[in-house]
Amino acid sequence: MRANPGSFPSPRPLLTFAWYAGLSLVTLAGVVAGVMVFVRGLAITNLTDLVPWGLWITMDLSAIAVSAGAFSLCAVVHLIGLKQYEPMARTATFIGIVGYSMAMLCLLMDVGRPDRFWHGFVFWNPHSVLWEVTMCVGLYFSVLIVENIPLIGEIEWVRRGFPALVQRTEKIHHLAPVLAFLGLAFSLLHQSSLGATYGVLQARPAWYRPSLSILFIYSAVLGGISLTLFASMLSARLTSRASVDDNLVEKLSHFIGWGLAGYLYFRFWDNFSMTYNYQPGRSEALHILTKGSLAFNFWIVEMLLGCVVPIFILLKAHWRRNPSLRITALGLIALGAVMYRWDTNLVGQMIVLTYLPQEIVARYTTYTPSLVELVSGAGVLAYGLLAFTIGVRFLRVVDKRLRQGHDEHVEQAITIPSTALSVAETVE
Repeated sequence: MRANPGSFPSPRPLLTFAWYAGLSLVTLAGVVAGVMVFVRGLAITNLTDLVPWGLWITMDLSAIAVSAGAFSLCAVVHLIGLKQYEPMARTATFIGIVGYSMAMLCLLMDVGRPDRFWHGFVFWNPHSVLWEVTMCVGLYFSVLIVENIPLIGEIEWVRRGFPALVQRTEKIHHLAPVLAFLGLAFSLLHQSSLGATYGVLQARPAWYRPSLSILFIYSAVLGGISLTLFASMLSARLTSRASVDDNLVEKLSHFIGWGLAGYLYFRFWDNFSMTYNYQPGRSEALHILTKGSLAFNFWIVEMLLGCVVPIFILLKAHWRRNPSLRITALGLIALGAVMYRWDTNLVGQMIVLTYLPQEIVARYTTYTPSLVELVSGAGVLAYGLLAFTIGVRFLRVVDKRLRQGHDEHVEQAITIPSTALSVAETVE
């Protein structure tokens, strides 16, 4: 007996419901775990005085890094003038506000005391690198909010019910160059200062070097643009509400490939220059990174998958033009940027120096996130995925057709007067 096609729901609505429900449940579990941390304190985590920066700080650094496509692409579009990349900048800006809100949630659990968030803006400490990071992150998050306000004005029911509000939101487009400049300034400052936060700590020899500031900026730009392109391509494959210009993605991917080659050289030089001499703490940390507990993450995940494989794919034209290979390479680059922060954050804390008279002893420690850290971290990640999904579905944050529609409107506005002029000449 043949089944009635209308008696069962199609697989796509079921998968969509499962996606939303699953992310909502994980987010709710993360909220519960976060409340437990607030009630019971950091004693229920595996953070210690020796390893005070764990999973949450790594997620904070990673979320900020992969959000760097916002200031990078906005600068390309509004400051350099490459307007054809405007749809990518739109996507990157939304990813930026989601990523920075994820970072703030991680800091909320790690630092605590949300009632004092405003202290850094009132009680200035210009001698502190973390104070500068706090100021720039807060200011840039404000810029991202303003840049994303026009998305609200593009919602259909908002356009129908609040036309005056829509007109005000459209005026923000005129501020795009100013916002792009402010975003570039604030982002470069705090991205470099995040690296400097580690690089100024003399008590942690594995971190104490100025090159970390450059590497943090470099990896963030590559990882941020890669995540934007990866999310755009993946969204276009999964839903008809998203569309991308494959030629633009291919051109940006080629640029990323060359940039990644330079990053690979700089990353190797930064680490292996530490082999020139023996320095207590630094040499042991390099051993952990290359031969110890972090070796697989460093060699296989970060270097091979996060750098070498994407370089070959993106610099070879035939492979780069293959959408499946390209999206794989872009995802691996974003993963490599995250792993770089995990390696950097942990390797400096796993070596503890004991200073005795005429003797320096290096001791080792370990860190594994506790269950409450993992659940709360998963909740933050699920929130980010849920927010981006809602943006794609309802705010059209991945849609090249918006720019095309704008271009067609401009072209039509130019064509109509030209046609009228031709008719007038004919009549004369």
